[in-house]
Amino acid sequence: MDRLDHKIISQIVEPGSHVLDLGCGNGELMQLLKGKNHVKAQGIELDEKKIYSCVEKGLNVFHGNIDGGLIEYPDKSFDYVILNQSMQEVKNAGVVIKEALRIGKMVIVGFPNFAYIPARLRLFFKGKTPITTSLPYRWHDTPNLHFLTISDFKDFCVEKNIDILNAYYINREKRIRFNPNLLATEAIFVIKNKN
Repeated sequence: MDRLDHKIISQIVEPGSHVLDLGCGNGELMQLLKGKNHVKAQGIELDEKKIYSCVEKGLNVFHGNIDGGLIEYPDKSFDYVILNQSMQEVKNAGVVIKEALRIGKMVIVGFPNFAYIPARLRLFFKGKTPITTSLPYRWHDTPNLHFLTISDFKDFCVEKNIDILNAYYINREKRIRFNPNLLATEAIFVIKNKN
Protein backbone atom coordinates (compact mmCIF):
# COMPACT_ATOMS: atom_id res chain seq x y z
CA MET A 1 0.00 0.00 0.00
CA ASP A 2 2.33 2.70 -1.29
CA ARG A 3 -0.09 5.55 -1.87
CA LEU A 4 -1.27 7.47 1.17
CA ASP A 5 -4.49 8.54 -0.56
CA HIS A 6 -5.39 4.88 -1.17
CA LYS A 7 -4.58 4.01 2.45
CA ILE A 8 -6.83 6.81 3.74
CA ILE A 9 -9.68 5.84 1.41
CA SER A 10 -9.38 2.20 2.51
CA GLN A 11 -9.76 3.41 6.12
CA ILE A 12 -12.88 5.43 5.21
CA VAL A 13 -14.73 2.70 3.30
CA GLU A 14 -16.62 0.28 5.54
CA PRO A 15 -15.99 -3.44 4.96
CA GLY A 16 -18.58 -5.16 2.76
CA SER A 17 -19.75 -1.89 1.16
CA HIS A 18 -20.92 -1.42 -2.42
CA VAL A 19 -18.47 0.93 -4.15
CA LEU A 20 -18.45 2.68 -7.53
CA ASP A 21 -15.06 4.07 -8.57
CA LEU A 22 -15.49 6.78 -11.22
CA GLY A 23 -12.38 7.14 -13.33
CA CYS A 24 -10.91 4.03 -11.71
CA GLY A 25 -7.70 4.08 -13.76
CA ASN A 26 -5.81 0.79 -13.69
CA GLY A 27 -7.87 -0.46 -10.75
CA GLU A 28 -5.26 -0.26 -7.97
CA LEU A 29 -7.67 1.35 -5.51
CA MET A 30 -10.51 -1.07 -6.33
CA GLN A 31 -8.14 -4.01 -5.96
CA LEU A 32 -7.04 -2.73 -2.54
CA LEU A 33 -10.64 -2.19 -1.40
CA LYS A 34 -11.71 -5.63 -2.59
CA GLY A 35 -8.78 -7.34 -0.87
CA LYS A 36 -8.67 -5.37 2.37
CA ASN A 37 -12.28 -4.26 2.86
CA HIS A 38 -14.05 -7.06 0.97
CA VAL A 39 -16.18 -4.54 -0.91
CA LYS A 40 -18.32 -5.19 -3.96
CA ALA A 41 -16.64 -2.80 -6.38
CA GLN A 42 -17.40 -1.58 -9.85
CA GLY A 43 -15.42 0.92 -11.87
CA ILE A 44 -15.98 3.20 -14.81
CA GLU A 45 -13.00 4.17 -16.97
CA LEU A 46 -12.55 5.85 -20.34
CA ASP A 47 -8.98 4.76 -21.18
CA GLU A 48 -9.06 1.32 -22.84
CA LYS A 49 -5.50 0.37 -21.77
CA LYS A 50 -6.45 1.01 -18.15
CA ILE A 51 -9.62 -1.06 -18.61
CA TYR A 52 -7.51 -4.00 -19.81
CA SER A 53 -5.35 -3.63 -16.71
CA CYS A 54 -8.50 -3.78 -14.53
CA VAL A 55 -9.79 -6.85 -16.33
CA GLU A 56 -6.41 -8.58 -15.90
CA LYS A 57 -6.80 -8.01 -12.15
CA GLY A 58 -10.26 -9.60 -12.25
CA LEU A 59 -12.07 -6.30 -11.57
CA ASN A 60 -15.54 -5.34 -12.73
CA VAL A 61 -15.11 -2.24 -14.91
CA PHE A 62 -17.20 -0.59 -17.61
CA HIS A 63 -15.95 1.52 -20.47
CA GLY A 64 -17.63 4.88 -20.16
CA ASN A 65 -17.33 8.61 -19.94
CA ILE A 66 -18.59 9.84 -16.57
CA ASP A 67 -19.22 13.25 -18.14
CA GLY A 68 -22.08 11.57 -20.04
CA GLY A 69 -24.00 11.06 -16.82
CA LEU A 70 -24.84 8.12 -14.63
CA ILE A 71 -28.54 7.92 -15.41
CA GLU A 72 -28.50 4.10 -15.55
CA TYR A 73 -27.83 3.95 -11.81
CA PRO A 74 -30.75 4.35 -9.36
CA ASP A 75 -30.62 6.75 -6.43
CA LYS A 76 -28.47 5.61 -3.49
CA SER A 77 -27.47 2.38 -5.24
CA PHE A 78 -23.92 2.51 -3.77
CA ASP A 79 -22.63 3.04 -0.26
CA TYR A 80 -19.66 5.01 -1.62
CA VAL A 81 -18.94 6.66 -4.94
CA ILE A 82 -15.26 7.49 -5.35
CA LEU A 83 -13.82 10.27 -7.50
CA ASN A 84 -10.14 9.98 -6.64
CA GLN A 85 -7.81 11.97 -8.88
CA SER A 86 -10.44 12.11 -11.63
CA MET A 87 -12.73 15.04 -10.81
CA GLN A 88 -10.29 17.65 -12.09
CA GLU A 89 -10.21 15.81 -15.45
CA VAL A 90 -13.95 15.81 -16.21
CA LYS A 91 -15.57 18.52 -18.32
CA ASN A 92 -18.41 19.38 -15.95
CA ALA A 93 -17.28 18.60 -12.42
CA GLY A 94 -20.43 20.07 -10.87
CA VAL A 95 -22.70 17.70 -12.80
CA VAL A 96 -20.49 14.67 -12.06
CA ILE A 97 -20.47 15.46 -8.32
CA LYS A 98 -24.24 15.98 -8.34
CA GLU A 99 -24.75 12.59 -10.00
CA ALA A 100 -22.27 10.93 -7.63
CA LEU A 101 -24.20 12.34 -4.66
CA ARG A 102 -27.46 11.08 -6.16
CA ILE A 103 -26.29 7.48 -6.61
CA GLY A 104 -24.03 7.25 -3.56
CA LYS A 105 -24.88 7.47 0.11
CA MET A 106 -21.46 9.09 0.53
CA VAL A 107 -18.95 10.40 -1.98
CA ILE A 108 -15.18 10.40 -1.58
CA VAL A 109 -13.46 13.09 -3.63
CA GLY A 110 -9.66 13.25 -3.91
CA PHE A 111 -7.80 15.82 -5.98
CA PRO A 112 -4.45 17.61 -6.29
CA ASN A 113 -4.33 20.95 -4.51
CA PHE A 114 -3.29 23.57 -7.03
CA ALA A 115 -2.61 26.08 -4.22
CA TYR A 116 0.31 24.02 -2.87
CA ILE A 117 3.16 26.44 -2.07
CA PRO A 118 5.74 25.16 -4.63
CA ALA A 119 3.09 25.54 -7.34
CA ARG A 120 2.38 29.09 -6.20
CA LEU A 121 6.08 29.95 -6.09
CA ARG A 122 6.75 28.57 -9.57
CA LEU A 123 3.92 30.66 -10.97
CA PHE A 124 4.96 33.76 -9.01
CA PHE A 125 8.72 33.69 -9.58
CA LYS A 126 9.02 31.96 -12.95
CA GLY A 127 5.68 32.94 -14.45
CA LYS A 128 5.20 29.34 -15.58
CA THR A 129 2.49 26.75 -15.13
CA PRO A 130 3.18 24.85 -11.91
CA ILE A 131 4.86 21.44 -12.11
CA THR A 132 5.12 19.49 -8.84
CA THR A 133 5.10 15.83 -7.80
CA SER A 134 1.29 15.87 -7.62
CA LEU A 135 1.02 18.03 -10.77
CA PRO A 136 3.70 16.48 -13.01
CA TYR A 137 2.31 17.70 -16.34
CA ARG A 138 3.24 20.60 -18.55
CA TRP A 139 0.46 22.95 -19.69
CA HIS A 140 0.12 21.28 -23.10
CA ASP A 141 -0.04 17.64 -21.99
CA THR A 142 -2.03 17.84 -18.75
CA PRO A 143 -5.24 15.82 -18.39
CA ASN A 144 -6.46 18.39 -15.84
CA LEU A 145 -9.26 20.66 -17.01
CA HIS A 146 -10.02 22.22 -13.61
CA PHE A 147 -7.35 23.72 -11.41
CA LEU A 148 -8.96 23.72 -8.00
CA THR A 149 -7.76 24.28 -4.50
CA ILE A 150 -8.89 23.06 -1.11
CA SER A 151 -10.51 26.45 -0.48
CA ASP A 152 -12.28 26.31 -3.86
CA PHE A 153 -13.77 22.91 -3.07
CA LYS A 154 -14.98 24.01 0.37
CA ASP A 155 -16.64 27.06 -1.20
CA PHE A 156 -18.24 24.80 -3.84
CA CYS A 157 -19.71 22.58 -1.10
CA VAL A 158 -21.19 25.59 0.73
CA GLU A 159 -22.64 26.96 -2.51
CA LYS A 160 -24.17 23.60 -3.51
CA ASN A 161 -25.47 22.79 0.01
CA ILE A 162 -23.20 19.76 0.38
CA ASP A 163 -22.11 18.46 3.78
CA ILE A 164 -18.39 17.82 4.28
CA LEU A 165 -18.31 14.86 6.66
CA ASN A 166 -14.54 14.66 6.84
CA ALA A 167 -11.46 16.05 5.14
CA TYR A 168 -7.93 14.67 4.89
CA TYR A 169 -4.97 16.70 3.66
CA ILE A 170 -1.78 14.98 2.61
CA ASN A 171 1.70 15.69 1.33
CA ARG A 172 3.50 12.63 -0.05
CA GLU A 173 3.73 10.27 2.93
CA LYS A 174 2.16 12.31 5.74
CA ARG A 175 -1.03 14.08 6.72
CA ILE A 176 -1.05 17.87 6.91
CA ARG A 177 -2.92 19.44 9.81
CA PHE A 178 -1.81 23.08 9.59
CA ASN A 179 -2.70 25.44 6.72
CA PRO A 180 -3.55 22.67 4.23
CA ASN A 181 -4.46 24.99 1.35
CA LEU A 182 -0.82 26.09 1.34
CA LEU A 183 1.02 22.96 2.49
CA ALA A 184 -0.96 19.93 1.23
CA THR A 185 -0.33 18.45 -2.21
CA GLU A 186 -3.67 16.60 -2.19
CA ALA A 187 -7.02 16.61 -0.43
CA ILE A 188 -9.59 13.90 0.21
CA PHE A 189 -13.12 14.88 1.18
CA VAL A 190 -16.02 12.71 2.31
CA ILE A 191 -19.24 14.44 1.31
CA LYS A 192 -23.00 13.89 1.14
CA ASN A 193 -26.11 15.88 0.34
CA LYS A 194 -27.61 17.83 3.22
CA ASN A 195 -30.91 16.33 4.33
